[in-house]
Amino acid sequence: MATKEELMLKKADYVLVVNKDFEIVYNSRFDSNMGGAQDSKEYKHFFDMYPSLAKNNSSIAKTMSTGVTVFNDAQEFVDINGQVYVTQNLTIPVFHEGQVCGVVELTKDLTTVGDAESREDYLSTIKGEGKFHPNRESNDKISFDDILTINDKMIDAIEKAKIFALNNNPVLIYGETGTGKEMFAQAMINYASSPKQRTIIQNCAAVPENLIESILFGTTKGSYTGAENKKGLFEEADGGIFFLDELNALPYHVQGKLLRVVQEGTFRPIGANKEKKVNVKIVAAMNVDPMEAIEKMILRKDLFYRLSSNMIYLPPLRERPDDIEYLVDNYIDYFNEVYNKNVKGISEKLRKFFLEYEWEGNVRELKHVIESMVSMTKEDILQFSELPLYLHGKHTNDKNHRNSLLPVNESDDITDLNSGDYDLRTVVEQVERDLILKILAKTKGNKTKAGEILGIPRQTLKYKMVKLGIEDIEK
Repeated sequence: MATKEELMLKKADYVLVVNKDFEIVYNSRFDSNMGGAQDSKEYKHFFDMYPSLAKNNSSIAKTMSTGVTVFNDAQEFVDINGQVYVTQNLTIPVFHEGQVCGVVELTKDLTTVGDAESREDYLSTIKGEGKFHPNRESNDKISFDDILTINDKMIDAIEKAKIFALNNNPVLIYGETGTGKEMFAQAMINYASSPKQRTIIQNCAAVPENLIESILFGTTKGSYTGAENKKGLFEEADGGIFFLDELNALPYHVQGKLLRVVQEGTFRPIGANKEKKVNVKIVAAMNVDPMEAIEKMILRKDLFYRLSSNMIYLPPLRERPDDIEYLVDNYIDYFNEVYNKNVKGISEKLRKFFLEYEWEGNVRELKHVIESMVSMTKEDILQFSELPLYLHGKHTNDKNHRNSLLPVNESDDITDLNSGDYDLRTVVEQVERDLILKILAKTKGNKTKAGEILGIPRQTLKYKMVKLGIEDIEK
């Protein structure tokens, strides 16, 4: 069987060459001899040409920094003219005297309606079946166990998702960008054992508005110039599950047709005279507050009410400080293996920054930050100075403000206030450690019972024991 690299060489639509300064040396999209646009001869800086991409989500940047060939199943981005693309990329490093001096990227464009069908055929040739994704197992293996968390709200969300996965009602997952909505949806799909050939995933923001209706509901021959009889994704998903990511990007008028599918299981392809009936479980996700979206006329109120009976909210990372430290530990372990490093932890200054930072990109941002630091460090403890440059300006260290919150008396000596006796984390950890030891002694080391008494899951208790240096008590 041909390798994915060999297939990309045969099926690539475009070639992009970028030097080590991220300047575009050649882009066949702009080469009229290669079928590109004739009026776009000015080559620009890569991140100026594609402003929606950043160094933490670009296969170009990843290959440039690591020197590793990267295959990306579906990269979504917008160019300087506002054109939306969905592509498969094979990104290959170019070396000079042992150093990466640039990259060559072969691209297959999946943006058009015609490419939508060939996408699954192409991927099935590469993997046999299912979707190929770099640096992790295929989506058909994602389970709820893969969602890393010790946070009570997230654990409750997982339990809800398991229940919702097994009924036929539609589900709405709401959370900020990077909180894990797609992973929740994929875990639900696999938990429900939905037929793979009847599982459809569509990012509503990745398709131009004038195409999304025909992609979802299909077309009939003659309905518009060039239209043919073509099944929509809802018809393809009949008997299975349809995950609609970024629902808030779906045009308002198309939401009306979606509501009809949710309520009655029927729709009418573009240009058709008759209704079609389908039995599809809909899982939708959005990254903005639903009530705010309704107020701004981005989301139909009637559609929201129909979806909200089975609703899952994923809290942002800044509201889950317990998860921040837990995820940092897990990502360090993971990227130690990826980059053959031996990082043992993070400095106290870096830990405080992680807990105070807003994490607008949430779990996804934290993962990329840890990957960047682990891949570049030469130390066994990650330092604040090794943070990506964009984070340094966000560091605040207002000690005077924090000290003003201490409940102290005027007669207290300032040297005492600066001692470890007033360090809140130290005091809390000591109280926590003493309490856990006391309860473990009463339960004779039974962590399940101890967790029930303490009101925390067994997984959380185990993590805290490791963190606080508490050894198992023999029964």
